[in-house]
Formats: sequence, structure tokens, C-alpha cells
Amino acid sequence: MTVDHGRAPVLEALEDYHRKGRLGFSPPGHKQARGADPGVRAVLGDAVFLGDVLASGGLDDRLTRGQVLERAQELMADAVHADHTFFSTCGSSLSVKAAMLSVAGPHEKLLIGRDAHKSVVAGLILSGIEPVWVEPRWDAERHLAHPPSAEEFERAFDAHPQARGALVTSPTPYGSCADLRAIAEVCHRRSRPLIVDEAWGAHLPFHPDLPSWAMDAGADICVTSIHKMGSGLEQGSVFHLRGDLVTPALLGMRADLLDTTSPSVLIHAGLDGWRRQMALRGKELLGATLDLAADVRAAVEEIDGMHVDGRDDFCGPGLADDFDPLPCVIELDGLGITGYRAADWLREHRSIDAHLVDHRRIGMQITLGDDRETTGELLSALRDLARAARDLPGAPRVAVPSPGELRMEQALLPRDAFFGPAEDVPVGEAAGRVAAEMITPYPPGIPAVLPGERLTEPVLRYLRTGLAGGMNLPDPTDPALETVRVVAGGTG
Repeated sequence: MTVDHGRAPVLEALEDYHRKGRLGFSPPGHKQARGADPGVRAVLGDAVFLGDVLASGGLDDRLTRGQVLERAQELMADAVHADHTFFSTCGSSLSVKAAMLSVAGPHEKLLIGRDAHKSVVAGLILSGIEPVWVEPRWDAERHLAHPPSAEEFERAFDAHPQARGALVTSPTPYGSCADLRAIAEVCHRRSRPLIVDEAWGAHLPFHPDLPSWAMDAGADICVTSIHKMGSGLEQGSVFHLRGDLVTPALLGMRADLLDTTSPSVLIHAGLDGWRRQMALRGKELLGATLDLAADVRAAVEEIDGMHVDGRDDFCGPGLADDFDPLPCVIELDGLGITGYRAADWLREHRSIDAHLVDHRRIGMQITLGDDRETTGELLSALRDLARAARDLPGAPRVAVPSPGELRMEQALLPRDAFFGPAEDVPVGEAAGRVAAEMITPYPPGIPAVLPGERLTEPVLRYLRTGLAGGMNLPDPTDPALETVRVVAGGTG
């Protein structure tokens, strides 16, 4: 069957909705901007409201006989070599939970790289799945994690043969990638599915010089955030399915359990239009983006005190298997400032927003939305930062633990610890107690503390010093981290 990637079913149906002048006596209540506050309309523009229509009984009829969404999903699946694709308007945070629930259930085991996003941990809490943590490959020199190796997943399956499947994050927010083909082979020898959290890899299928993406590498389920490295709207996510280890009906049913019954047509339109853009022009657009990123990397490398992490830094024995050059991750040790201090200075003095920020780095992702003008402004701001750094007040030192000190015992299931009796204790008395909450430096959103882990002093010291140094911790019950929520009843 010939597939026409010049079509965009959601956008075409939206255009038809306006052409026919449909009048809805249904949600949304703003009635095509007419009821919206004038001040809101002045800021957002009427186009936002004109694209915000009811999905069924609006964009499509009440029985969805036009199959608008189904046709858009089929085109997306074809574009990335999947058998089935599902759209989500609740971000990849929902998509990854749906994937997990389709592979394992309460008290069943799932192998998971410990560098997983907090949405994966939320999936564990909601489902009651028992995690078997697979250790990432830690770069002790740079204090960051690369995805676990296939050998680590092999060892984990050998130790836990009853595990229902595996989940790996690739690429990481830093751009490091796993050998997905090898990990898929480890899973499939046991007839177990592989889930790939590929939230940062929406662009990967569309240029041969980028790392392999999950569907071509043999993964069974792949979760992708189109709003991260693609050109969709925030919260636009897709999850893809291949093979017969997970049925599309089961995955759809699990997603329906979590999904909204009021999906955003605006977000669906963004997903649909992005797929058309990539299918028709992706190689051309991403080729130009890769050239631009290479020039940015070379220019940053010329700035005294800055170093851009590249393939030689991230890939090699004991490190990552592949590398995406578009997340431009800049080391700032040579300037003597933290990434937190740098990001705050860039926002305040040059109106530049960094993405990834940690104790020694900032990340500036380059996408197809960038050009010589935007990257020129970035480079000018970075040169100004280098000149200003010598006069910036020194930030408190962040006590980053060694790789061995970062790992804590999983004493209880995340679900049991999160929902069980809990109490707040002073942070100085929390070591040895079992955490009843997540504590997550953000971005990139990888929890340092999970519910059910037995707290240790090195991790608590890392979080306390990180907070004092500018780390963002959005999820603890006490934002000042003077107390920590722990399982009630002694040491747990």
C-alpha cells in the first residue's frame, strides 16, 4: 500500500472544521475564542483557541467515523518503521507508564536502568512493579551516568530470570546512547520485551549520521517526546510498538487507563505536522542542523575555560556506545563556576535559557529551529559569560558522591514506601531511614532518592550542598530539605 506522507489528517480535518463553519454547543467553553478573556487573547492570539476543538464530536464525528487520529497514527508508524503508533497529549511521562504497565504488573519484576527519569519511578509507584535496578556506566571523572551495557542487562536477567522485560533510557539528556541492538537481543533470547525511553530521540530516525533509534534496533516499545528534539508542542508524545511480544490491544488498554478523555487537538496537530515535516524534509533539515551544531561546538571549544563534551569524552570502554551531537553539553570547570551560576547569569544578563544544568555543566540543545542568528547570539552570550565568570561570586561546593556512594539499598517496593505510613524527620537524622518520597535534581529529572531506598549520608550531603549551590529540587515535601519524608516506625 502506498503511503502519502504529504497528507496530515489532523491538520486537514481542522482546516475542514473551520471551512464548514461548525458551531459547537460542547466543550471547550471558550467557543473558538469568543468567550476567552481579552487579555488572554491578546497574549496567546486567537489561533490557539481556533485550534482547540473537541476531538470526537468536533474534529471528528461522535463515533470517530472519519478515523482522523487513526490515520495520523498510521502515518507516524510508517515514518519510523513501527507496526503501531499511539499519540499522547500528556507527555512521555504518561507514555512510559503505559509501556511499563503493558509489560509487567503488581509484584512482577522489571529490569530498569537506574538512570531512569522520575516518570519511570512514578510508574513503579502506581503499578506496584518491583524494579531490578541495572547499573549505568558511571563516568567518575565527569560525574555523570551513561546507559547500562547489554552485559549488565544479561547479568540482571541471569539473576532474575522471572523478570518480565527491560527498560533502558537512550539517548540520555546528555546525548549518550546505549547499544540498543545488543540489549534487544538479550531480551529477545528470553522472549522478553524491551522498552526504550527515547524521549530525547525524536529526531534520530530521520538522518543516517545520528545514532540508531529504537524501532530499527529491534526494541518492542519506544517512547518519544516530540516536543523535546522535534518541533511538536509541549506534552506531545508518541509511543511505538513492534513485534508480537506486546499486543497493540493491550498497550492501548493500558494507555487508556492513564490517558485523558479530553485530548488536545492542538497537540495532535503538532504531532501530525511534525511527522509530515520529517518524512518529507527530515534528512535535509537535520543535515543542516548537524552542520550548525558542529560549528557551534568548534566555536565553544575556542572559548577559554569551556569544553564541549564530544564522542571522545562520552564513548569508549566502560562508557557510552554512541553519541548524539545535538545536545551541546558544555563543561565549565575551567571557569570555576557551577552550571547553576552560569544558567542564572545567562538568563539574567543575556536572556538565554539553558536546558540541562548541573554542578559543573550547562546544556544548550541545538535543533532544526536554530540558525546562524540564534547560535550567534548563544556564542556571544557564552563569550560574555567567560569574561564575567572571574567576577562572579563563588558558589558553594557540591559534594558529589562517588559512583559507589550514589547507590542505595532498595529496602521496600517504591509503591509500599510511598503509600505506607510516613513521617518527616530532620535531614541530619535521616541516614539509615527508608525514604517515602522522591528527591530529584531537575533537570535532567533523574531521582537521586527513590521511595523505598535506605538513605545514606553521602547522598543526603550531595542534595543539601546541591540545594545550597543552586540545584533545583522540585519534588520533596520540604523544599528547603530541612526534613525528609521517611517510612514511619524506626529504620524501616
